[in-house]
Amino acid sequence: MTRENWTIIRDTLLSDIRSGRLSSGDQLPTETQLADRFEIGRHSVRRALEALARDGKISIEQGRGTFVADAPRLTYQIGRRTRLRRNLIPQGVDVTSRLISADRVTAPDHVSRALLLNSGARVTESQRITLANDLPVAFGCVYHCAERFPDFAERRDVLGSTTETYRSFGIDDYVRQHTSIYSRAAKPDEAKTLKQHPDVPVLVVTAIDATLDGTPISTSRVIWSAGRVNFTMEHSDG
Repeated sequence: MTRENWTIIRDTLLSDIRSGRLSSGDQLPTETQLADRFEIGRHSVRRALEALARDGKISIEQGRGTFVADAPRLTYQIGRRTRLRRNLIPQGVDVTSRLISADRVTAPDHVSRALLLNSGARVTESQRITLANDLPVAFGCVYHCAERFPDFAERRDVLGSTTETYRSFGIDDYVRQHTSIYSRAAKPDEAKTLKQHPDVPVLVVTAIDATLDGTPISTSRVIWSAGRVNFTMEHSDG
């Protein structure tokens, strides 16, 4: 059976990525250059690139170009003590987190319920994006009681970890009280933020963390790239 032209391009580029001839972050030639190289039409080139983007192998960034985005699927364990850095760093991943915005707002109803706050209470709303080896893997919001944690976002930026930030407020340990996960299609702005193909779904993770006596201290809603993370559930601390 004769192979379609677009599959030849896809398989050749995929082979280059797997062999290391193309590394994560490398920019691919333009569609015109690839069409000339393979001596086929741009429609076939575009189809091949779309297939690679859906599989998470490349990132097509409007106005910038097409880049290799191949990265191992991360394993993220959710249990009683769920910690971002402890989860990802042992996998040889350079984990960075960047604050997008921080503000004090009136707690939305679902936030006040989760944190057991009175209606109309003020909370700090921190929006962050998390990258693994400079590739976006997740972004979202975390809420804290503004009275108890007035400058949580600023301290988090200075100290570099959520655990150390809680320690600065006198909380030496905390646990995951609740986690909810569901998948859905990515919204256009989410796909753009995560630098993934629009057809790749996202995982929406909502969570509540609490002190050891059961008092909620934060609630969060984070959007994860479904093509870049595998969640596992821990049944006990062993």
